[in-house]
Amino acid sequence: MAKRDTFPVIYSTLAPQALVNSVLSQYNLDTVTKCLLWHRGLSDIYLVETRQKSYVLRVSHHHWRSQSDIQFELELLDFLHRNCLPVAYPLYTKGGMLLVTIPALEGDRYAALFPYAPGTIPLGDLNIKQSQTLGKTLGKLHQIASKFRSDIQRQALTTEYLLDNSFSIIAPFIEKKREDIAYLENAIARIKQQVANIPQQPPFWGICWGDPHSGNVHFTADHHITLFDFDQCGYGWRAFDLAKFLQVSLNAGISRKTRDAFFEGYSKVQSLTSQEWDSLQAWTQTAHIWSWSISINAAAIHCWSRLDQSYFTKRLQQLKRLSSHDWQLF
Repeated sequence: MAKRDTFPVIYSTLAPQALVNSVLSQYNLDTVTKCLLWHRGLSDIYLVETRQKSYVLRVSHHHWRSQSDIQFELELLDFLHRNCLPVAYPLYTKGGMLLVTIPALEGDRYAALFPYAPGTIPLGDLNIKQSQTLGKTLGKLHQIASKFRSDIQRQALTTEYLLDNSFSIIAPFIEKKREDIAYLENAIARIKQQVANIPQQPPFWGICWGDPHSGNVHFTADHHITLFDFDQCGYGWRAFDLAKFLQVSLNAGISRKTRDAFFEGYSKVQSLTSQEWDSLQAWTQTAHIWSWSISINAAAIHCWSRLDQSYFTKRLQQLKRLSSHDWQLF
């Protein structure tokens, strides 16, 4: 019988036992007792348990990040860990590598193993003390990461990338509604004008986490914090990092007092200029547009059906509220 050609795929779910045999065997681990697909997001997250410890195995999606992007992120996390910042850090393989290449059906994917971050995501979202701790830790991250050096090129969080590239992804879905496409174009032009004079140099510009919010931190019962999910990191404006927290927090309905506590914590470590404070609204709109484009790109793997008219209507309404005078009230 003739051999059948493999049907092309854009995404495959990797078998846990195969990951145990081919990937986890490359690490110095005790006997693996459990490997489960735990969460499918922008990467696949597997919960790994041995007789003594728990780990997280993150496997990239083929369409999302390049090998160099991921290597940059892992080297950054390793650097932050060695400089005593509380991050979920990658483990080295027996061969001294931070990632393992997996020849999946859709193309190469990259796996990295992390110790399981102690604690849990804040129950009912951040309280004031946790929010202040998160802000303070982000300030320390910006401070420590200013000393990080890498020969690897990583996509910078420029306005061209965050806004222009995002527009090219969103536009095909709303181009038939002229009012909507015009609003988005004008909003992007206005944002660019508002942030145009912020220097692209330290201390304004440096390493950004890219996705600081309560869903990407664990707190222990005795209030120790661990940061994780640096998938969107890169060189960018520190004010944008703060605005990304605002964008997610406003969307989640976190109270004004709790949001303010985040900035109080950050200010204990880093001082923003008045120009940066004034730019936060524009950067929050930028974060909204960027996350919008990311969710569209991910739909090919997760579910196209959610990209209905109500989805785009809601996203535009949120952008309009973020552009309003009372943007921090909702």
